[in-house]
Amino acid sequence: MYSYEDRIRAVELYLKYGKSASAVVRELGYPSPKNLRRWYRTYVDTGGLPERLRPKPKYSIEQKQKAVDHYLSHGRCLARTTRAMGHPCVELLGKWIDELHPGMRKRFTGKARGISLSRAQKQHAVIELCSRQGTASEIAVEVGVSRQVLYKWKDQLLDDEAGPSMKRRNNLLSGGERAALEQEVESLERRIHRLQLEHDILMKANELIKKDQGIDLQLLTNREKTQLIDALRETYTLSELFAQLRLPRSSYFYHRTRLRMPDKHADVRRAVRDIFERNNRCYGYRRIHAVLSRYGTRISEKVVRRLMAEEQVVVRTTRRRRYSSYGGEISPAADNLVDRNFCAAAPNEKWLTDITEFQIPAGKVYLSPMIDCFDGLVVSWTIGTRPDAELVNTMLGEAIGTLDDDERPIVHSDRGAHYRWPGWLSRIKDAKLTRSMSRKGCTPDNAACEGFFGRLKTEFFYHRNWQIASPEQFMEEVDSYIRWYNEKRIKMSLGALSPLEYRKSLGIAA
Repeated sequence: MYSYEDRIRAVELYLKYGKSASAVVRELGYPSPKNLRRWYRTYVDTGGLPERLRPKPKYSIEQKQKAVDHYLSHGRCLARTTRAMGHPCVELLGKWIDELHPGMRKRFTGKARGISLSRAQKQHAVIELCSRQGTASEIAVEVGVSRQVLYKWKDQLLDDEAGPSMKRRNNLLSGGERAALEQEVESLERRIHRLQLEHDILMKANELIKKDQGIDLQLLTNREKTQLIDALRETYTLSELFAQLRLPRSSYFYHRTRLRMPDKHADVRRAVRDIFERNNRCYGYRRIHAVLSRYGTRISEKVVRRLMAEEQVVVRTTRRRRYSSYGGEISPAADNLVDRNFCAAAPNEKWLTDITEFQIPAGKVYLSPMIDCFDGLVVSWTIGTRPDAELVNTMLGEAIGTLDDDERPIVHSDRGAHYRWPGWLSRIKDAKLTRSMSRKGCTPDNAACEGFFGRLKTEFFYHRNWQIASPEQFMEEVDSYIRWYNEKRIKMSLGALSPLEYRKSLGIAA
């Protein structure tokens, strides 16, 4: 129920803002546009607004007569009759008695009416009223006055006992100042309401849409705003939610209808999540699109990218410190024959090798692979807990075992000590292979091998918890990943095929 001041303030703002109901509701937080226009029509038709929305009840002659008869037959007590009948007030009942039965109303003497009662007698009556030894009506009947007179004595006595400072404080809250304070309280309440609304929207955005609490609400899409409004419409009105989020009413109902429609990409969403999980959570939208195409699902790459964003399917890209095996110029270095040209026309023309380090809670693990520049196939690899000569020599021996008699690839490495030890040099010489080495401290000279390490750690190592893994278990996991890398992991540069699938498509024996 709105007071007269609330209604007249709303109508005045309605006229001030050019009859814009939305502007008034946005500023005041009330009423509905329908009520505001109804108040305006009443204001124009009658030249003002009624102070009461509901008129005082009108009593029929039968109701008046019934109340007066009860008064005359029950001891002629005004308070008792009003309590028994439930209507009207004492003053109105007295008027009915004088109207229907003049002279029958019980009159009190001056003393009974309290005119000549002493201050002590009034204080005694007020004390009984405050102590509640009886009801106010019973005490008033005993004294011979109405309840209103009894409460009037109470206010007079309390006002007389209040000191000058109390009276001054009461005077400060009267008249226009009281109205100003009430208006300020209303303004503060509306401000608190708006702040609570903003807080709830931010919290709900963080909960439903996974947005940060400090995000600008205007950066949300209309679809996301519609989701927020549906989640908060039980607490707040649609009008204030529309105004806070600056969402047109038509846009809300459009997106609400779209959200209730069945998702035509539901099957694709499940397929995207399944492909992502089955491939070590390392496939981006291009590889996932290629796998979907292989299964016969024709869909745009942009749609795949959007579905991955909505499903929170994100490829991790954390980087860490790289292991270095450089031990100084302990022997003459070979020339850089590859010269950053990592392309090869056939398998086993150019091989790349290096050592990378994994730090897990159980200790350090080292990987030494041999990469073929033709298609990125890992020709051979060894895994151990020490980066010693045995690690690289064993890997080189296994790689040489895959060659035919007429194949003599270039073996390119960095300037690490492993590739200058006698065991490595003798194996290279016996197999009639050609050595090639990067320049000192120049990582890009072996970029293709470094790229393999980066993919390996990003897709397999960084995002997983290795707290309970032993070195042996970790080495088994690395070995399993490299086998998956060779056999199943597709490369877009190979036509969405894995290295072994690519060789089979070319008729090359793996």
